[in-house]
Amino acid sequence: MALSQERINTIDDIYALPDGQRAELIDGQMYMMAPPSRIHQKLSNRLSQTITNYIDSKNGKCDVYTAPFAVFLNEDDKNYVEPDISVICDTDKLNDRGCNGAPDWIIEIISPSTEQRDYGIKLFKYRSVGVREYWIINPKLQTVNVFDFEQEKLSSQYSFDDDIPACIFGDLNIRIAKFL
Repeated sequence: MALSQERINTIDDIYALPDGQRAELIDGQMYMMAPPSRIHQKLSNRLSQTITNYIDSKNGKCDVYTAPFAVFLNEDDKNYVEPDISVICDTDKLNDRGCNGAPDWIIEIISPSTEQRDYGIKLFKYRSVGVREYWIINPKLQTVNVFDFEQEKLSSQYSFDDDIPACIFGDLNIRIAKFL
């Protein structure tokens, strides 16, 4: 839920937060972030490890980052997100602060406090800034929504027991049930 505000927030407001407090900024609206659950962290770690191992096995050039990792979506000071997993194949987008521009693949693992934002605001934002693929993982329902923006496919929904194809990597399939 967006914080009540009278002005538009900027990235400076994110960096001014007290130590340990995290938030995202989408079109000047600040959204506070709660600490992730144990299952959330386990899924994030295992997924990033699986994707990294796949990229390494192919001698790929993409990098995988887990939250907290700064992604500056636009060339403005009003958009800053920390996706659970970001896969970036254009290393020119990377600097010491994070990623400047859209990652190729973003994975968000929802919690009750982020569900509306992940399925709504972020879905629209990620598509509009050039993210190629977006996964929304729902641990409660054990489902994964896959959005292939590059091929203009709206969505496919999978269960954790399915072999889920990664759109940007033609021969990578991930079964999330094996991580639990």
